This record gives sequence, structure tokens and C-alpha cells, in this order.
Amino acid sequence: MRRDIFQAIADPTRRAILSLVALQAMTPNAVAEHFNSSRQAVSKHIRILCECQLLEQRQQGREIYYYFNPKKMKEVDKWLDQFRRLWESRYNQLDIVLRQIKKQSS
Repeated sequence: MRRDIFQAIADPTRRAILSLVALQAMTPNAVAEHFNSSRQAVSKHIRILCECQLLEQRQQGREIYYYFNPKKMKEVDKWLDQFRRLWESRYNQLDIVLRQIKKQSS
């Protein structure tokens, strides 16, 4: 089953894994050391992140390292951009109202 990127980042553990791996490539064991869950549970989260292409795996000798794929996060950024523009517009309107109130009270 192919998962959606938004499903992947909805889970706080997967977001924490992304944050860790964004700082440096890590092996599954190294990632698992940061969590109080089983190695198998962490591996499942890593698999989901790989299915969504948020993580890429590369073999280095006998170890597999996981790397963060920032390009894939552009999907999230693109989706959020519509809200960002709306928020900026509303903040600008609020600034105008606050300036008007300040002028009236002076």
C-alpha cells in the first residue's frame, strides 16, 4: 500500500525520525536508540517514510543509512503556501486596523 506524504508526517514519531535524519544520515539502529519503542516499530515508521520518499536508503558496506529527502517536502510546502498567503493577507489587514486604532487613540 502506497502511503500519502501527509499520512506519513501526521504521526509524531515519524516527524521525530525526519528531524533526526535531517541532521545526519543514520542507521535504523541509531534511529531506534532515540525512541522508547521496539526496533521493529521504528523500522515500520522508517519503511513508511521510505514509501513516501521522505527518506532514501543507501547501502554503505554492511550498513544501511537513511537520508532525508528535502525535495519531497516541497509537496507539503506547496500545499501550505495557499494558507501562508491567506494568513499573510489577514495579518496585513490586522496591521492596518491596529494602526487605525492607534491613530484614533493618540
